[in-house]
Amino acid sequence: MRRAIRSLYASQLVEGRENPDGTLTLVLSKNGKSRALTFKVEEMRIKKPERWDGKWRVVVFDIPEKRKKVRDALRGHLRQLDFYELQKSVFIHPYPCDNEVDFLIELHQVRPHVRTLIVHSVDNELDLKTKFHLA
Repeated sequence: MRRAIRSLYASQLVEGRENPDGTLTLVLSKNGKSRALTFKVEEMRIKKPERWDGKWRVVVFDIPEKRKKVRDALRGHLRQLDFYELQKSVFIHPYPCDNEVDFLIELHQVRPHVRTLIVHSVDNELDLKTKFHLA
């Protein structure tokens, strides 16, 4: 719990407000309110920009076996968003998708097990460009 609260403070999504009785209340910051996400998972889509910025968005996860159903659900949602599966736990997409991925991470409560990367090149980039109709 403390780690999660520290992470929220560090991301500047929440602010602490001290109450008259000495307790602390966490409230969404202005930044947090603008990032508050509401999606219908089945209708969620990643918007295609007019021009591709040449960067790849990679989602890597290592979710424990005891949470296999959650792991499989995350895989399914990433596929639904048209991510390409490089490996069982490595997915890639060419367009900005931070909000959508953050929503899925929070929905499945897997933040400690998921990393997101933005990379400039991939060794099979020609295949990926074809798959995403970028070539």
